[in-house]
Amino acid sequence: MEHVRPVTNAKLLSRMLRLKALKISDFEFRNRDKELHLAVKPYKNGCRCPHCERRGRIVQPGSEVRRWEDATILGIRIIFHYAPKEIECPTHGRVQEEIPWAAAYSRVTYRLEYRICALCQIMTQKAAAEILKMPTSTLSDLLHRVINRARDGHRIRGLTTVGIDEISYCKGRKFATIVYDLDRACVLWVGKGKGRETIDRFFQEALSDEQRKRVRWASCDMSDAYINAIRHHLPNVSLVIDRFHLVKALNSAVDEVRKEEWRQLDVKGRQAIKGLRWLLSLHSRNRTKAHTRFLNRLRQSNRRIHRAWVLKDEFEHFWNYRSETVARRFLKRWMTAALRSRIPSLRVFVTTLRKHFENVVTFINRPVTNAVGEGLNRIIKIVKNRASGFRTLDSFADLIFLTVGDLDILAQIPSELRTL
Repeated sequence: MEHVRPVTNAKLLSRMLRLKALKISDFEFRNRDKELHLAVKPYKNGCRCPHCERRGRIVQPGSEVRRWEDATILGIRIIFHYAPKEIECPTHGRVQEEIPWAAAYSRVTYRLEYRICALCQIMTQKAAAEILKMPTSTLSDLLHRVINRARDGHRIRGLTTVGIDEISYCKGRKFATIVYDLDRACVLWVGKGKGRETIDRFFQEALSDEQRKRVRWASCDMSDAYINAIRHHLPNVSLVIDRFHLVKALNSAVDEVRKEEWRQLDVKGRQAIKGLRWLLSLHSRNRTKAHTRFLNRLRQSNRRIHRAWVLKDEFEHFWNYRSETVARRFLKRWMTAALRSRIPSLRVFVTTLRKHFENVVTFINRPVTNAVGEGLNRIIKIVKNRASGFRTLDSFADLIFLTVGDLDILAQIPSELRTL
């Protein structure tokens, strides 16, 4: 049998808890073995300045013992105790030494902060608090503190394609504006409201003049507030009206035709077109042959609905063009056909299309859409539903940044101090 090197209790405990950058000098179980209190000290990293990380001369040994709570392990709370020293830094003068296992002024370790953020990305704060054996209010306070500390001083970088949309975050028609980086599929900024003043704050506060000049593409809905703000603040941008919102407007126009016919028909006639709302909104690639045969029979029974459906199907070809000249020609022919149909709702859609004609055709050169933004909106709604709503936008925004933000919050915590 090979010789086994003896290990002290402190070393064994350190290995079991996978503690790094610190050394255990003493330990004690308290509160009926529900708490493990560790007397620790920095290991090969002490006496460093927290600002420049240079070693300094000790001018006063640690007198006041501080405590930090670590992650709960096997139902046992782990608590660190240490008295930080005061050192003389050649650059910053007399300061308190850096604590390697926790952030400055924090009462919890990096490891506990990492677990809080990781759990709150996938579950409710109440469930995370039960796992970590702490009050929900305490966990919520720590969570928002970590997020704000990580994002403090953070600047947007490498932005070339921007998307803008709004979401509802509270009852009473309270909206927030969300700005996306469509290339990296992440949220850049969250602002209260959905008017021109809100989006102006993003361009003025979050982006510098050079950053605004580097933005080449932008996508948004047909809101005049967003369109005017983009044109005003982004001198080199090519604006693309979001495909999703344009198709939604066309589907609404076609559905309005169905509603008008429904009001005029008797019970028997209504039974004949029952279920059309869902069928008319389907994309051609998602329809079966039976669906197409049913819609084609409308040519004999209801020509107005059939005509609206044919125009909607023809409009789908626009997104497949690769030549801007050919796409322009097609779009003009389609608008003429829609006007000749004498369907009021389609005439209104043509008016909207004419108003944004140039920004719609831009899609051919660069097929930018807010599809990425709509996907992120789905995740944001999951975050909101998971918490059963938020009282303030600041709390909601913090969870958005934690889940789909442009800055990886978990990556800001030192890698060697994240996991057990």
